[in-house]
Amino acid sequence: MLQVENKTRNVTLVSKGRLANNFWKRLRGLVGVKELAAGDGMLIQPCNQVHCMFMSIPIDVIYIGSDQRVLAIDAAMRPWAMGRMVRGAKRVLELPAGTAAATETKVGDQLQITL
Repeated sequence: MLQVENKTRNVTLVSKGRLANNFWKRLRGLVGVKELAAGDGMLIQPCNQVHCMFMSIPIDVIYIGSDQRVLAIDAAMRPWAMGRMVRGAKRVLELPAGTAAATETKVGDQLQITL
C-alpha cells in the first residue's frame, strides 16, 4: 500500500494509494474510477506528464522530482485535459481534486513516499 506524507507541511496526502509502475498500469491510470476518496491516490512512475483522457473525475496532479520534492502542481485537472510536461519530474501523484489546496501543498515541499 502506498503512503505519501508532505514532510514540509506535516500532513498526509495519501494513506491508501496505489502504484502504477508498469506500462499497462500507467496506461490505465484512473480510467474507470468514478470517485477518489480522501486519502486515496495513485503514484505513477516513471512519469513526467499525464492526461485525463477517458476519465470521469477531476484530479490534482503533483509532479515529483528524484529528490521527492514537489516540482509543479496542476490543481483540479478536468477529464479529457492534457497535463504539461514537467522537466525533471520522475513521478506523478494523482489525488482527489482539492487535496493540494486543502493540505497547502506547494512547489518545493518535501514529500516522503512509502511503498
